[in-house]
Amino acid sequence: MRFGSPPSLDDLIELAEAALAAIPAALREPVRGAAIVVEDAADDDTLLEMGLDSPWELTGLYRGTPLPAKSVLETPMMPDTIVLYREAILLEWIETGEDLFRLVRNVLIHEIGHHFGFSDADITRLEDEG
Repeated sequence: MRFGSPPSLDDLIELAEAALAAIPAALREPVRGAAIVVEDAADDDTLLEMGLDSPWELTGLYRGTPLPAKSVLETPMMPDTIVLYREAILLEWIETGEDLFRLVRNVLIHEIGHHFGFSDADITRLEDEG
C-alpha cells in the first residue's frame, strides 16, 4: 500500500487488519475476540498511567487481562482491546523509514505479546521473525 499523503485512521485500520491476518495463527487465534482500535494519539490519562511524558512515545497499548492472569471464574469487565496510536506510528515510520505494514505488524505483535504475558525479549524475537 503506497501513500501520497499521511495514512488516515481508516488506512491504519485496514493495515492493522491485514497485518493481523499475516500474524501466525498461534498468536492470532487467542486474540480473535479482542477489539483493534486506532486513535490519533494517547490521551493525558493514558500517558500518566504509563509514566510517559509525550504521546509520541506510545505506538500501541494492550488493554485487558493478560492470558496468564485470566480466570474462568471471573467475568471480564471490558473486552480486551489493542489500541494503535496513529500519530506515533507515523512518526516512527517517518523517522525510521520502516515499511509501514511491517511497523504496524510489529506494534500488533508487541501488544499481542502483552496479552500472552510475554517478556519484552520474547516479543522482540517474535517481531524479528517476520
